Amino acid sequence: MSTPAAVRGSGRSLTPETQAVAVLTRRGRFWTAERLFERGRSMTLDGAGGAAPGDLVLLGVGKRSPRVVRRLGRPDRARDVLEGLMLDRGLYRRYPGKAEAEAEEVAGEGPSVEGARRDLTELATFTVDPTDARDFDDAVSARHEEDGRTRVWVHIADVSAFVRPGGEVEREAYRRGTSVYVPGAVEPMLPESLSNRACSLVPGEERLAVTAEMVMDGPEVRSVSFYRSVIVSDARLTYEQVDRVFDGSEAPAEPWGEPLAAARAVSAALAARRATRGSLEVDSREPTFAFDAEGNVEGLRFEAQTESHRLIEHLMILANEQVAGYLSERRAATLYRVHERPDASAVEHLVDRLESLEVPTPPVPQGMSPQQASELVGEISRLVAAHVRQTGRGRAAYTSIVLRSLKQAYYSPSNLGHAGLASARYCHFTSPIRRYPDLVAHRALLAALGLDGAAPRPEEVEPAGVASSAAERHALRIERDADDVCACFLLERRLADGDRDQPFEGEVVGLVGSGAFVRFGDEGFEGFLPVRRMRDDWWELNELGTALVGERSGRELRLGAGVEVQVDRVEAPRGRVDLTLAEALTER
Repeated sequence: MSTPAAVRGSGRSLTPETQAVAVLTRRGRFWTAERLFERGRSMTLDGAGGAAPGDLVLLGVGKRSPRVVRRLGRPDRARDVLEGLMLDRGLYRRYPGKAEAEAEEVAGEGPSVEGARRDLTELATFTVDPTDARDFDDAVSARHEEDGRTRVWVHIADVSAFVRPGGEVEREAYRRGTSVYVPGAVEPMLPESLSNRACSLVPGEERLAVTAEMVMDGPEVRSVSFYRSVIVSDARLTYEQVDRVFDGSEAPAEPWGEPLAAARAVSAALAARRATRGSLEVDSREPTFAFDAEGNVEGLRFEAQTESHRLIEHLMILANEQVAGYLSERRAATLYRVHERPDASAVEHLVDRLESLEVPTPPVPQGMSPQQASELVGEISRLVAAHVRQTGRGRAAYTSIVLRSLKQAYYSPSNLGHAGLASARYCHFTSPIRRYPDLVAHRALLAALGLDGAAPRPEEVEPAGVASSAAERHALRIERDADDVCACFLLERRLADGDRDQPFEGEVVGLVGSGAFVRFGDEGFEGFLPVRRMRDDWWELNELGTALVGERSGRELRLGAGVEVQVDRVEAPRGRVDLTLAEALTER
């Protein structure tokens, strides 16, 4: 699996594997273009391809120099810039013709996989997803049993029945590794005919699934079975709707009301156990952007993790653990989701950094073992979350400090456990529409059950894990860059509607030697405050990286500290905001 290389200059440095996004200009009789997302010299082009000066264009290889492949729109329209960003980062934005045709055929005719399926179409079933979700790969059923236990079914789209090894869709799914989600757009791992139609667990339609059926006694799994099934989702619920049901402002409807209540009870028991076994507590808030009809960003909100989110999260973690345990016991070739325990030295450094910021920390044992280090980070994360709730500051900065002390999660054929979840055996199984490792887990599970012969080959699993891990990291970078671009476009709009020199209350969320990253304004914009703009002193980053300290005055700019800033410059396509101080820092 490879990501197209970046364009390095002009002319023949472009290759068929590369693509560049640029703004078209006209200089006399020559057409030129300048890269949009990075600074560099202008490129002379083989014509304009029907585009006009100032247009945003995709460049490819020409006979003598780069050529315009197609017009993308305008560089001052957010939706066009997002499309350009995805192309510039190596995404294709279309599926190969052969793979698309194969997907359409199997979606229309149905999979050729033979074998028994349990008919669960009469079982009350529901999905819970964001309002704007289009692919639904997990659904839930639940009911209270007469013996006081609860039976839970987690149904996952049976993508493996449609995507077979050796096919065109399989090759393209492997190459992509994951779906990439940016505001208002997606680069899907699977063609839309599968991801949004044949595989998606849409309400009111029979769909093929792989079901994990678990009998729960509180948080304990008393029995589990896996099988292929046919289901019908009775309702497509949103997180907001479920939260309204939970807070009593909306009445649940039949047939999903009672199953939702049963699932909620199981989730609460799982949450209580998870807190006691030392898993991380991370307060994450995902940005959600709204667009107007012209493709401009008009709003931003941060979606907090509510009880409805946690309900689905706990049930999916439960299913993932059960599948990983089953495959581990049978030594089946598969991919595990691995999150190794942190190094003791990293945890000690974490404690030192938090203590310097006056954030409560637990005592650190001498000669910390890997298990103690992992448990200590879990305790620290809970103390940090409590401190943030109590003080109302430091959510982004302190959470980032905790996360940076951890090792990066990845996919591996070796079961090394998941420290962040305090789980001894964990894999990704519940999102095969958008993640290739989940498809690997499905094939491994079904082969181990004797339901499918398409078992992953041991020699191919490790390369798949490496490729999928790289694809995941690449996707995350694109998604973060896209969020930054959208936030910048919205900030420009807000500044145009008001006083451009207005001061904003902000909070320091990150530090480097050259300056501070500050989150500011009611909508949570983020910008960079360079030390070169703080000219009344010489600023140095302290040894722990928790404060910029003025050499002359001793003043400090610390992580989590409040600061008043003004916007100096916004470069929306590059997702960059430069700030200046609106007030003098106080003496230490």
